Amino acid sequence: MKRRLITITLMASLLTGCTVGPKYRRPGVKPPDVFRGTADSTPAADPTSLADLKWFEVFKDQRLHELIRTALVENYDLRDAVARVDAARANLGITRADQFPNIAASGDITTLRNSTSGAFALPQGSEQRRTFGSVALNLLSFEVDIWGRLRRATEAARADLLATEENRKAVITSLVSDVASAYFNLLELDMEMEIAKRTLTTREGSLDVIRIRERGGVATLLEVRQGEQLVYTAAQAIPNTEQLIELTENQIGLLLGRSPGAIARGRPLTEQEQPPSVPPGLPSSLLERRPDIRSAEQNLVAANAIIGVAKAAYFPQISLTGFLGSQSSQLSSLFGDSTRTWQFVPQVTQPIFTAGQIKSNVSLAKAQQQIALIQYERVIQTAFREVSDALIQYRKVREIREKQELLVTTLQDRSRLAYMRYRGGVDTLLNALDADRDLFDAELGLAQTRRNELLVLVQLYRALGGGWQP
Repeated sequence: MKRRLITITLMASLLTGCTVGPKYRRPGVKPPDVFRGTADSTPAADPTSLADLKWFEVFKDQRLHELIRTALVENYDLRDAVARVDAARANLGITRADQFPNIAASGDITTLRNSTSGAFALPQGSEQRRTFGSVALNLLSFEVDIWGRLRRATEAARADLLATEENRKAVITSLVSDVASAYFNLLELDMEMEIAKRTLTTREGSLDVIRIRERGGVATLLEVRQGEQLVYTAAQAIPNTEQLIELTENQIGLLLGRSPGAIARGRPLTEQEQPPSVPPGLPSSLLERRPDIRSAEQNLVAANAIIGVAKAAYFPQISLTGFLGSQSSQLSSLFGDSTRTWQFVPQVTQPIFTAGQIKSNVSLAKAQQQIALIQYERVIQTAFREVSDALIQYRKVREIREKQELLVTTLQDRSRLAYMRYRGGVDTLLNALDADRDLFDAELGLAQTRRNELLVLVQLYRALGGGWQP
């Protein structure tokens, strides 16, 4: 009989080669030949990409390195993503275990004492106490996966695990980008503070000159008030910038999983290094590099497998249960040949009438697969657009910064000449004040443009899928 049981089990195993439902095939996606916004000097067929560099090779500030390393350990979003990967891995193990038989060992010993005057009287001299027991290996309910329902469920769980892992990488990419962006914003605010303090000192000196001239009858009270206006404008910019600095430091602290506090700086904004060239790479490689695209594809794989799970409900479900062991009224003979016992119960369940439930489940699975396909295609096109936008901004912001530097140089010379003419008595104070205001605004604009140039580099690095590499 054991041979028959083994034979049935082997035949059932051989039948598990069939799986219903569509096999996954990656959807055809035709990427553009080059990214729009690529500089004309960049070779169209260059396979290298800025994203192939590690984040510490792109950002050269050692203080920024320390901040990013701390965030990669302590950030709450990343820790949450790691925990979700562990949960998905455990769920895969649970789902995969359904494909295999569950065997449990059991044993019991029962001691019974019968009454001599009970409903069934014992013969004179019979033993009132009896001890008997059993030992068995139990085959718990095991579904023979002929139609591949369990294998499709395992395939979906495995795809969910891979998607969760890619989400973790996407969180790393976002985290590196967010910390770098916040750090560069902080450096730009430091530069604004420096400009405001320097401008305040210069304007206070000019106001002293105007007051001396007013006391000597050369300047008017209106000119004094105009000078005071410039001083107060620069003075009120300082606490406003201090507020923004502290708020930005608090933002970085949260990214680092720390309480609010001061953030150490490294190089100033004007000394931050940038790569000599920014090769975007081939658009086709973006499909393999960006974690969000790979996560969306794994979601599509899972949705495709769920169709097979739904279709398998049309077919009979075969389950096996049984046990093999020994039973004896005497413990001493529990493992004898005559005490062996076994039971084998194959069961077949075939749906006959479900009021369209199975059909609806299949339709739902197909619709969810189409939704996953649409999302996959949308993520790809969004990625192409983000790279193109970043390339265009990177090139144009650099041009803006070069023009802004020329503007600041010109306004510095204009302000110097205007104050010289005013002190020499050959020009009015109005021209000097206008030149001073224009210079202050232009210097702040240059600081922001330099910051934007770094932020666009961060945005491009993130759009290309860099930053998650170990």
